[in-house]
Amino acid sequence: MFVYTAKFSRKKIVAAAIALAAVTVAVILAVALSADSKAAGAPDMSKNSERVAWLRSLGREVDEEPLESRTVVIPRTFGGVYADYIALQREQGFPLEDYGGMEATRYTYRVTNWDGDEEVVADMIVYGQTVIAGDLQCPALDGFMIALKP
Repeated sequence: MFVYTAKFSRKKIVAAAIALAAVTVAVILAVALSADSKAAGAPDMSKNSERVAWLRSLGREVDEEPLESRTVVIPRTFGGVYADYIALQREQGFPLEDYGGMEATRYTYRVTNWDGDEEVVADMIVYGQTVIAGDLQCPALDGFMIALKP
């Protein structure tokens, strides 16, 4: 007969509880984000044709192909200029701050139906199949940034 004894300190028990809680939160977050991106009837924004159609449904005529697509990491905390950007996204109902620390893709399209002399682009940030942020902006030095949704 073998007897095995284990000695646990309070620190080890607390560390194990914290690790278990972190894993539980990560699993819940992954399931929730997956459910968001696969909502019934939601377009698959990982496809260029769906992104262009969605922008057009907002009244934004854009070139068929993006000027740029770039992988970005969403900041975990939003201060300074990022705080203003988060406020703009909240106004539109985009959940950008829920994706802090995650990688997403930013697509930039040239807007062709802008009334004015300046060049205007539409940016949209997509995580998986879901738009999590967007804006219209004039990239000139004295440019502007406004909501993507009218």
